[in-house]
Amino acid sequence: MSQTPTMNIALTEPLRAYVVERVASGAYGNTSEYIRDLIRKDQQAQERQRLRTLLEEGLASGPFVEDTEADWDELRAIAGGDRP
Repeated sequence: MSQTPTMNIALTEPLRAYVVERVASGAYGNTSEYIRDLIRKDQQAQERQRLRTLLEEGLASGPFVEDTEADWDELRAIAGGDRP
């Protein structure tokens, strides 16, 4: 059976009390579940921010230009296949 690595964190008393309160509310089974949920939410927020950044870069890159059949032919050649 593999053992999950642990990590210790230092919290101020008000933060510790808040975590205890969240767990006591029944929303989480224990403090580890609460922290894991916070980390997952942060990861999702980072992914959304990356997507927003890519969209903004795309919008700022210039006017829309529709792909031509020659563009697709070039992409197929780069990919090494003739499939559509």
